[in-house]
Amino acid sequence: MKYRIAAGLLGFILLLICGCGGGEVAPQKAKTTLVNPQGQKVGEATLEETSHGVKIILKVENLPPGVHAFHIHEKGLCNPPDFKSAGGHFNPFGKKHGLKNPQGPHAGDLPNLVVGQDGKETIEVIASLVTLKPGKNSLFQPGGTSLVVHQGPDDYMTDPAGNAGPRIACGTITK
Repeated sequence: MKYRIAAGLLGFILLLICGCGGGEVAPQKAKTTLVNPQGQKVGEATLEETSHGVKIILKVENLPPGVHAFHIHEKGLCNPPDFKSAGGHFNPFGKKHGLKNPQGPHAGDLPNLVVGQDGKETIEVIASLVTLKPGKNSLFQPGGTSLVVHQGPDDYMTDPAGNAGPRIACGTITK
């Protein structure tokens, strides 16, 4: 009986010290490294599960200045030079493209990225229609998913990709 009480107290003390009691689960996280068509690193992103969706912090460098679309794509393949291996936008709910489309958006539709004259930018967004947990809208699908940056801006309406132009950077999302 003494051992059960001691073990119980020790367990309780460890829970207090580590702050991991109450059935809490460690946050789900992911990352990606984006490369350009020549295979050179041009950015990285961290992804973290939040109560509102997945927070994405994207940091890019050596990209053309201007406004660029970036999206979550349905496959975790980033074969240069055109990155078409990443497939279309991640769209587990069968919606139309565009944050302003009344029949949309795709789960992978994200706000535009504005790259400065120095070729650098950092953006933080919440992708509210995706998760890093298991499920239909999980970014950890069989075959994976990826982040893709396009040459031009997303018009937020035109199906299937917002008239954003060619893909200029891609990174497979991993745990």
